[in-house]
Amino acid sequence: MIRLIEGLPDNVLGFEAVGKVQEDDYKSVLDPAIDAALENRDKIRFLYLLGNEFTGYSGGAMWEDTKVGMSDWTKFEKIALVTDHKGYRDGANAVGWMIPGGFRTFSVADLALAEAWVAAE
Repeated sequence: MIRLIEGLPDNVLGFEAVGKVQEDDYKSVLDPAIDAALENRDKIRFLYLLGNEFTGYSGGAMWEDTKVGMSDWTKFEKIALVTDHKGYRDGANAVGWMIPGGFRTFSVADLALAEAWVAAE
């Protein structure tokens, strides 16, 4: 499942992946929140946590993730990916250079640092 992270600065939209992420998680949680945030601003800052409770993506969720990344990538001012899952971190770093505003990965222990970086001007 994907759940919204509460308590972040107003300019940051944050989510945590817990357990196995399904296609419906994008349609019911992530996509509507991104759309709502873009109603109030041209670009968003995005924090995504794949913590210790995250176990993976279904095939449909992987496709939805790709669609979000490809269709909306210019709408992301900064993206902070927080994870200790090496495969996901390495894959994201391989394409992160394409994010116009900035992309960084952080370990779970550095979550507060990731929040500060993604929120900073």
